[in-house]
Amino acid sequence: MKNKIIGIVLIVAGIALFVWGYDIYDSVGTQITRAVSGDSPIEAWAGMIGGGICVLLGIKQLT
Repeated sequence: MKNKIIGIVLIVAGIALFVWGYDIYDSVGTQITRAVSGDSPIEAWAGMIGGGICVLLGIKQLT
């Protein structure tokens, strides 16, 4: 039972992290920066990748 609760928390936190990272990646300021210099903020990538990892770990906990 404890593993299932941890898995659900990881999935919810992972989705929230992914959405937060995507919001940063898709913001107007970031789009202008990407158009000018081609760089995207590390926070966006960290949020999206970290969120994906949390979701995968949460799914693993549920199985």
